[in-house]
Amino acid sequence: MSRIDPILARLRRVWMANPDMRLGQMVATIRYKLLTDGPRPEYKSAGASGIDLHAAEMALIDSHDTVTIKTGVCIELPPGCEGQIRPRSSMSARGLLCHLGTIDNDYRGEVAVVLTNLGAKYKEIVTGDRIAQLVIARVERVELHQVEELSATERGAGAFGSTGR
Repeated sequence: MSRIDPILARLRRVWMANPDMRLGQMVATIRYKLLTDGPRPEYKSAGASGIDLHAAEMALIDSHDTVTIKTGVCIELPPGCEGQIRPRSSMSARGLLCHLGTIDNDYRGEVAVVLTNLGAKYKEIVTGDRIAQLVIARVERVELHQVEELSATERGAGAFGSTGR
């Protein structure tokens, strides 16, 4: 019996007792506060990556206008995590662009979503509409070191399209 066998046995017991780990996911807790009596943020399916966010107010968005819509939700993210506001494909199909956003770990205010109407006609957002999704991601903090030169690479400073189509 090797020294690693007891460790593997323990990991197997933990793995069997925690189905979420079997899916490669560690379950973190996100605390949230509702500011309205609207829908709660939730995953709509077992395989969903994002938590659906709902409009806490009605809005009419004129063609090519941008508005900020409140969700009626405040969140408390675990240490080492960020919230990413992302579009829902159904909103994109309606011609509504959801701007990407970052919710920092220490922010405790109301989550809001920025939408732009790319269509030729006004779009209506009704209270309770699912307007965006919130994806939780781990964030690595790094040390910043200013230098005079950076290491060379084959690509170098080649920018947009420099590696081909």
